[in-house]
Amino acid sequence: MSTHAQILVVDDDTEIRKLIARYMQEQGFRVLLASKCAEAHERIVTNQIDLIVLDVMLPDGSGLDLCRDLRAARSNIPIILLTALKEDVDRIIGLEIGADDYLGKPFNPRELVARIRAVLRRGSNSVPEPPPTGLYQFEGFVADPSTRSVTDPKGGDVQLTGAEFDLLITFLDRPGRVLSRDQLLDLTRGSDGDVLDRSIDVLISRLRRKLSDAGASQIFKTVRNGGYQFTANVRVLDKRR
Repeated sequence: MSTHAQILVVDDDTEIRKLIARYMQEQGFRVLLASKCAEAHERIVTNQIDLIVLDVMLPDGSGLDLCRDLRAARSNIPIILLTALKEDVDRIIGLEIGADDYLGKPFNPRELVARIRAVLRRGSNSVPEPPPTGLYQFEGFVADPSTRSVTDPKGGDVQLTGAEFDLLITFLDRPGRVLSRDQLLDLTRGSDGDVLDRSIDVLISRLRRKLSDAGASQIFKTVRNGGYQFTANVRVLDKRR
């Protein structure tokens, strides 16, 4: 899964870049380095990148802006933000614009590698695959786990990040059930999830917005002191038909 994955590390601190690169290479990763946004764009265009470790504060711009630009360009490369900012709202902003995880500075390189592996694992095989012919249909939408794609009632593509798609499938597998944040973290991120992490709320908000923009009604119900419930009727279709 993560063996030989190529990671782009974007940080303007030379010592941090060297430290991260050395430790990650010892763990079997291939590493590319960039010190500013312009260099990061060049690396992304000219290389196959499996994940980006992205500092928020860069000399020629904000890592948040780079993250936003990548998502606007429909890039699904996983992104882990490095931030010295202490307020939860700053980290939530990063998640809202499409980051997959964050880590506050200072950090232990071992924890960074653990989070990288968790994000890569979540994108590759965190959701058990249903039978190859199984499709999920709800309110005219169709989700195909084999291609990790969602189409709206008019046949258009709904662009979801890997984390958003995994969360949607988790609900489609359990329609009508109230799922707590802790359950959703366990189901979508495994034991690497932080039970205090508010990223589930952010992912729900992003899913609501994207599906609503594509024509869905309010299909995620917030249950007070309970969690979230997927209220739409779900049918499992045979892809061969």
